[in-house]
Amino acid sequence: MASLNKKRFTVLLALLVLLALTFSACQAAPAAPAAPAASPTPLPAPATPVPTTEAEEPAAEEPVEEPAEAPAEGMVNAFGVTLPADAAPPEQQYLRVLIGPPYGTIDFPVAVYNRPGPPWQTLSTPLIRLDKNFELQPAAALSWEVADDNLTWTFHMDPELTWSDGVPVTAHDYVWTFQYMADPVHAYDFAWYWGFSSNPKNWSQVVSGELPLEELGVTAIDDFTLQVVTEQPAPYTPATMIFSRPMAKHQVEKFGEFYNNDPETSISSEPWILEEWTKGKQIVMSPNLNYTGNEKPFLEGFTFIYGDWDQEFNTYLADEIDWVNAHYSPADLDFIAADPQLSQEYHPGFGDFRTHYLFFDTFSPPFDNLQVRQAFAHAIDRQSLVDNVVKFAGQVGYGMLMPGFPDAIPPAELEETQKFDPELARELLAEAGYPGGEGFPKLTLMLRNAPELDVAVTNAIGAMLNEHLGIETEISNIDQKTFMDQMNAYEIGIGEVSYGMDYFDASNLLGIWKSGGRHAWKNEKFDQLVTDASAEMADPEKRSAMFVEAQEILSEDVGGIFLWHATPADMWKPYIKGDQLEPDKFGVQACHWPCMESISTTKYSTYVTEDVANYPRGQ
Repeated sequence: MASLNKKRFTVLLALLVLLALTFSACQAAPAAPAAPAASPTPLPAPATPVPTTEAEEPAAEEPVEEPAEAPAEGMVNAFGVTLPADAAPPEQQYLRVLIGPPYGTIDFPVAVYNRPGPPWQTLSTPLIRLDKNFELQPAAALSWEVADDNLTWTFHMDPELTWSDGVPVTAHDYVWTFQYMADPVHAYDFAWYWGFSSNPKNWSQVVSGELPLEELGVTAIDDFTLQVVTEQPAPYTPATMIFSRPMAKHQVEKFGEFYNNDPETSISSEPWILEEWTKGKQIVMSPNLNYTGNEKPFLEGFTFIYGDWDQEFNTYLADEIDWVNAHYSPADLDFIAADPQLSQEYHPGFGDFRTHYLFFDTFSPPFDNLQVRQAFAHAIDRQSLVDNVVKFAGQVGYGMLMPGFPDAIPPAELEETQKFDPELARELLAEAGYPGGEGFPKLTLMLRNAPELDVAVTNAIGAMLNEHLGIETEISNIDQKTFMDQMNAYEIGIGEVSYGMDYFDASNLLGIWKSGGRHAWKNEKFDQLVTDASAEMADPEKRSAMFVEAQEILSEDVGGIFLWHATPADMWKPYIKGDQLEPDKFGVQACHWPCMESISTTKYSTYVTEDVANYPRGQ
C-alpha cells in the first residue's frame, strides 16, 4: 500500500490547519444567526468541586468527598470491563443516534443500499478493522500473509470467537457469505465491489452464472483458516477485507437470510445484539453477554432513532440524540460557527476522503465532445462554491483524490486542467459549435436523493452555467434507486454525485473510473495505468507514479468535473470520549471513516463520561 510522501503530507497539514484557523476565525467574530427551530443545546452546569488532598475543606466532610470518590475505581460494565475513572455508571453507557428511513435489512451481505443508515452497528465481525490512522487492525483474523505467487492470501482466524448462541465463528461462515454475495440468484447490490477490488478468482464468472458457487476463489483450509485467491496480484487485498462481515451459516439455514431482522432469531459475534427493531421508530442494541471477541467495549448499547436527516441537527440541539453524522445545511454551518460551545463539538476531518463531482455520458452528444466538457469545467467557480455554499464542509478540488489519500496530487498541481476561466469556457463552447449556448440541448442535471447542501451547490452551478455559457439547467433530485439504475445504465447525460473510499488505496477511487465501471467515460491509457498500478507489488514508487499519471489523464480529459473534497464533521456531546476520538497521527481530532461501524476500532474505546449528569438524558 502506497504511503504519503513528504510533499503531500505537508499539503495535507496545511489544508487542515487552514480549515481549523478559518473555523476559529468564524468563532472569534460570529454573526448573529437566526434562531433554529429547536432550542439551543444547554451548556453543562458548573462542575461540583472535587476535593483533593490539598483541598481546604475538612476531610471529614463525607457528603462532598463521597460523590467524587465512590465511582472512581471498580465500576465494571456488562462485559466485565472496568470503566475509566471519569465514566458515567454502566446504565448510562449507551448512545442515541438518528438513522434514516426504515429499510429492509441490517446485514451488509444481504444489501448495502437497503440498510438503515448510517449503519453504525452490524452484528458480525469482519476479518480486519481500520483504526483512526487508517491502519489495519486484527478483528476475526488475528494475522494474514500472501504466498510467493502474490495471489494466495491466508487469514488465520480467532478460534475463540463465537456467535452469541455459542456456535464458533468459522472460515466456513465466510466462505458461505462470499458465495452468497456472488450468487446471481441473490443479485447482490454490492457485488461490483469485490469484482473491482480484490477480485477473488472466478468472481465475475460466478456472479454471471457461468460457473458454480464452489468455483469461487474463497475456501476454508480448516475451521479457522480462510484462503482467498485473487485473479491478479492485489497488494491491497487485506484492506478490502474490512467488508468481509459474515452471516451465520447455521442461522440462515434455520431462519433464512433475514434472521437478524427479528430479536427472537438474531445472533451476533459483536459485543452488541439486537434487542428491538420497531419499524419506523427505533432499533435498540443491548449487550451480547456471550461475546468472546478481542475488543471488549465500554459502551453497553445503542438506540437508533428513525428520523429525517434534514432535522438531525435540530434533534441534536434538542438533546434527543448524542451524535450528528455530518448532515448540515448551509444555515446549520453558520449557526455552529457562531456558537463557541457548538464549535467545540464540531469535529471536521477526512471522513471517507469523499469527492463531489459532475459526471457525463461521454458516449453520447453533446458530452462526447471534449471541448464541451472543458467548457463546463472552466465555467464553474469552485472557490465561490466553497466560500459561499459548502463552507467548512469541504475544500476546493480539481481531481478525484483528496489530499491525504495515498498518491493524491495536490489540488494546485491539477488546477490548470479545470480552473475557473469563463472567457476560455465561452471560447471552447463556441469552438464546439454552441456559441453563447445557442443550439445546446436542454440540460437536466440529475442528483441522487441529495441533501440540502448538494442541492444548493448544484443550483449555484446551474446559475454559473447560465451566466458564463448561456446554458439553462434544470435540477432534478430523484430517489437513490432510480438514479443508480440510470447511472449504471449510462442513461444520465450529466449528474452530480459523490464517492468516498471503500478501502485505503488509490486503486479504489481511481478504479471506479475504469471503462465498464460506473461512469460512461473511457480512456485506454487511463485503464492500463490503473490496472498495472493496482497489481504492482514489487515497486511502490513505480506504482505511485502510475497512479499520479492516471489522475492527470482523468482531469485533463474531463472524465468528471471535480468540485470539492468533503471535510465532514461529526458532532458529539462533550460527555462522549474515547482514545479513537482523540487527535490522530496527523493531529486531526475527528471520527474518521468508518467511524462507529464494526469495521472500525472507534466505538470499542468510546464511552460516556460523568458529565452526562449535567444534560437532560442524565437527569
